[in-house]
Amino acid sequence: MRAATIFALLIALMLTGIPVSIALGLTVLTFLFTLTAVPIEAVSMKLFTGIESFEIMAIPFFILAGNFLTHGGVARRMINFATSLVGHWHGGLGLAGIVACSMFALVCGSSVATVAAVGAIVLPEMVRNGYPMRFGAGIITVAGSLGILMLPSIPKIIYAISTNTSIGALFVAGLLPGTLLTSMLCVVTWFLARKRNYPRMTKASWAETWHAFRESIWG
Repeated sequence: MRAATIFALLIALMLTGIPVSIALGLTVLTFLFTLTAVPIEAVSMKLFTGIESFEIMAIPFFILAGNFLTHGGVARRMINFATSLVGHWHGGLGLAGIVACSMFALVCGSSVATVAAVGAIVLPEMVRNGYPMRFGAGIITVAGSLGILMLPSIPKIIYAISTNTSIGALFVAGLLPGTLLTSMLCVVTWFLARKRNYPRMTKASWAETWHAFRESIWG
């Protein structure tokens, strides 16, 4: 009976349109305060000790950094630099998207933020230049996984806290796999683009590449 009541309350709260996290929290608190004898003081102390971790403080700052990068134009400058490097190859825009995702992942730590920031710029440009929507969406979606593989990574922080593992060691351990995955994605994208004769961009001069690099490095 208790389980059915809690489940019905959760469904009712979710149907009202409130965020799932708040619905879950209200359901748990309702269960604790009405169907158990747990003191309110114990609940408040448990909530406090659950977030009393120096490492967890890094997570909201990574999210904040991702928002700054997304809305501050840094993603666009990273894409411009990546395009100046590989845009003249077959599938240049797709390759630029992969390289930009890897660079964005190095400062963000979130796959969702990486896909949202880079995909919102690269994908419309790819479609405008004659790339199929499915091809561009596939590239950006897969390359977005670099956000949790490269350092820093929010899931790695949570895993390290849960298992008492070194966060620095986990970050370093993701460098080689992230670099290999980036290289493999670039090779596959280049091969498919060459096979299907997707458009290429004009080759950027060294001056243009250096200018794009300076703009992207300063953020």
